[in-house]
Amino acid sequence: MKLAWRLVWWGVFIAGAAYFLLPLIGTLAFSLRAKGVDSAYLGLLANKQFVATLSYSFVIGIVTIIVSIVLIVPTAFWVRLRLPQARPFVEFVTLLPFVVPPVVLVFGLIASYARPPLSLTNTDMGLNVLLVAGYVVLSLPYMYRAVDTGLGVIDVHSLTEAAQSLGAGWPTILVKVILPNIRVAVLSGAFLTLAIVVGEFTIATFLARPAFAPFLGLLGSSAPFQQSAAALLSFGLTWIAMILIAWLGRGSQSRISMTGAR
Repeated sequence: MKLAWRLVWWGVFIAGAAYFLLPLIGTLAFSLRAKGVDSAYLGLLANKQFVATLSYSFVIGIVTIIVSIVLIVPTAFWVRLRLPQARPFVEFVTLLPFVVPPVVLVFGLIASYARPPLSLTNTDMGLNVLLVAGYVVLSLPYMYRAVDTGLGVIDVHSLTEAAQSLGAGWPTILVKVILPNIRVAVLSGAFLTLAIVVGEFTIATFLARPAFAPFLGLLGSSAPFQQSAAALLSFGLTWIAMILIAWLGRGSQSRISMTGAR
């Protein structure tokens, strides 16, 4: 019986690995059809837009992660601590990006901020702000649930009361007590947010931002081999960025001592 279950689980693992790896292998094989001086990878690395658009998307991704953490961690913490009855409402709000298409969201942003008092569509900086705002909304379901799950496995009330007994204020409690204890959960939400930003096409296109996904779409009509190469390179670089985020957030996962809240 144990052998049968082991074979079943190995079959599931192999099927999942094949589902994940076969498309990557197929994309790699297609990108290698162009060889020599016409190599897709050489041509891609010589394309200045590739580096520029990918760098832009990564910067926007990092800004989106920071804004999401600043917005969601205090909200989820306060709901857990003081407003548990509001949790179903907050969860419903964070699920709205699943039912509101990105094209509706971006046209709503354009219609709302194309005229005074906040004419954000008239400048590049304003469009960047709208892009980050749109991505923060798209990341809400993932970031909120990751943070809320992290808060659910720690004793928020005891940690808060202990920190307050040592004279810590709310900013200190959030930054030095709560946030370190949910580091893994925050990193999980950050990984998903970065992946969403790098691959998102609709909002960046309609806001005319020099992001990576629109560049990848345009590349397919003129250089399909380079498009496949760009997809693979962006995949690898995204994983490297995720590993870097995890490395920056590494450290002891033990509960934070209340002496650090003084």
